[in-house]
Amino acid sequence: MSADSFGIEGLAREDAEFQGSRFSEVRQAVWANPYQKLWGAPGTPPFEVFPANLGAALRGVLPGGRPWLFLSAAERALSSRADLRWGPDGKGYRRIVHPSGIVLFGTWEISEETPYSGYFRQGSRALVVARYSSAARTRRGKARSLAMVGRLYPTTDPEHAERLPTASFITQEDFGGTHSPSINQAVFRNAPDTTPFRRGFGVPVLLVTGIVLELAEKQPTFRQVYQIAELGKPAGEPTRAPKFMQVTMAPGQPVTPGDDLDFRDEVMAQIYDPGDPAPKRKLVFRIETSDTGVTKGNKYVKEYREITGWHFVGTMTFTEAVASFNGDRVLAFNHPPWREDRNDPSTEAKRRK
Repeated sequence: MSADSFGIEGLAREDAEFQGSRFSEVRQAVWANPYQKLWGAPGTPPFEVFPANLGAALRGVLPGGRPWLFLSAAERALSSRADLRWGPDGKGYRRIVHPSGIVLFGTWEISEETPYSGYFRQGSRALVVARYSSAARTRRGKARSLAMVGRLYPTTDPEHAERLPTASFITQEDFGGTHSPSINQAVFRNAPDTTPFRRGFGVPVLLVTGIVLELAEKQPTFRQVYQIAELGKPAGEPTRAPKFMQVTMAPGQPVTPGDDLDFRDEVMAQIYDPGDPAPKRKLVFRIETSDTGVTKGNKYVKEYREITGWHFVGTMTFTEAVASFNGDRVLAFNHPPWREDRNDPSTEAKRRK
């Protein structure tokens, strides 16, 4: 595969020109080219699994040639807030990690009293677009590291005309993978554990990922959630963001029966009946926060976090889902840069130039 086929991994025109997002535009783009015209219909082929291999992770690493694509992508994700990155050919860019995903549309709601600001404040309701993905393996029964990244819109009107500022969050299971028997047991955190040996033959890709993120960012295994605490916050009001955020599926969600299921089929079955395009159910996740926890170990051997004092604060409720080309190749999410003090923008870490 040529470097050009990856698309523009670094900063591009869409990144520089981004002036805010419209929920309806993102939804229209993601729904434009689904992989399956009708999920679960007889004769529908299984979802394709896109590679996350060492060759892609190392492309351009040697001096004297093209830029290291993976590093360019990591630095761009920290700098750009663009939501749709079409590229000059309209085909977006290839994700080097987490290439296989499914996009969810729904509502974020904070129902409980909290000490936080912005859209962590009690009573906050926002639209949310999330991409649910896997770092490598996609099927139930394998050690897979599932992840959920999301973008919040400070409105409940899906047809809002104005371009709005948004806030991103990034959560994942153990970077090395877990053996959760279904997606119902997956625990997503903004500061996951890292158990490299669980990746098996995928360990080299995980190690290269760690090196790339270390070069691009000061804390590569910890994604702060201050953007949510600053979304909609009155000017001059202090930021008050939780240190940790955890997302888990609500206990009432049914477990999809079957062996060796692709996580995308598990997600679709939570909302749809096979062969029927109309949503039949809602997919609900619990949002929990904590401000107490410590990190122990080493991410190249075993890094884990002891987090206590989790508090339920609200839910994310999804009513639509689709796996599509544009969802995998065009849709983009910002990675919040590290701050020494998560509540103080002036402490944002300086990045490599």
